[in-house]
Amino acid sequence: VQLQASGGGLVQAGGSLRLSCATSGRTFSKCALGWFRQAPGKEREFVAVINWTGGIKSYAGSVKGRFTISRDNAKNTVYLQMNSLKPEDTAVYYCALRGDGLARTRPEDFGSWGQGTLVTVSS
Repeated sequence: VQLQASGGGLVQAGGSLRLSCATSGRTFSKCALGWFRQAPGKEREFVAVINWTGGIKSYAGSVKGRFTISRDNAKNTVYLQMNSLKPEDTAVYYCALRGDGLARTRPEDFGSWGQGTLVTVSS
């Protein structure tokens, strides 16, 4: 399984970015997809997850109401729309895949990971 994250960059506080994660090598429509982030000197933390049907989504409290996760099964791609960005959102963002399709929130629940894309939010 391969995951390729993209869409990171430098943005001012209050701005928006959309991250994408394209996958291959697995039946995408049966998988759950998650986004995690890791800031310098901190542990990797959960951001958002979507189950295989798209009907279950979960968010970290720190991003709820600002970030939206979605998936396009025709493109084998998961997205993270990030609005009202804050400097504390600065991190490397990783997409991850779980083969059984269940929405979980721990990094150890995901077996496949992308390489990460850097998001920097300036104040």
